[in-house]
Amino acid sequence: MYSRKFLYVCGLAAAAVCTLVDVSPKANAASRDKAFFQSVAGTWKGPGEIVAGKYKGTKFSCNLIGEPMLDQSAGIKLDGTCRVGVFKQPMSAVIAQVGNSYKGRFLDGAAGKGLDIVSGTVNDDTVVVGINRAKLNGAMIARVNNDKDMNVTISVKVEDQMIPVIGLTLKRQVDEMAVGSIE
Repeated sequence: MYSRKFLYVCGLAAAAVCTLVDVSPKANAASRDKAFFQSVAGTWKGPGEIVAGKYKGTKFSCNLIGEPMLDQSAGIKLDGTCRVGVFKQPMSAVIAQVGNSYKGRFLDGAAGKGLDIVSGTVNDDTVVVGINRAKLNGAMIARVNNDKDMNVTISVKVEDQMIPVIGLTLKRQVDEMAVGSIE
């Protein structure tokens, strides 16, 4: 009914369309993820509280600076400090896209005194990363409410349930100084 040449050309065209359809959402997701991390770059400051566990009720405040990854991948590097009373603890994190997920670490990772980031996704205004240290598994959820407010919740898995342990409310710090010209 159809010539072999016609079927071959149609097959190649179908393969090309399938490839474009498959790659396009991944490319859009990668650029969306990168745009998300670039949008949260900057200086953030705010209070937090330990809401469960041995230190429940402990209040603290954090000052963090986020910088997007310098290479082509989506992700962010965070540095700063968190303070409880007169005690100050350095804080750092690296979250980097690896394939369709995320990897990284808080502080020096699970091999040291920190946590490993073992998975992650970005959806609209929220990033969710899986965290791990030995037998401790959990998640960190960072939700950007607008360009000036972000809420961070760290939860741990207890049996089959995720229990919120730390809550943090951050405000973007902007320099309000007006700059003008002299005439």
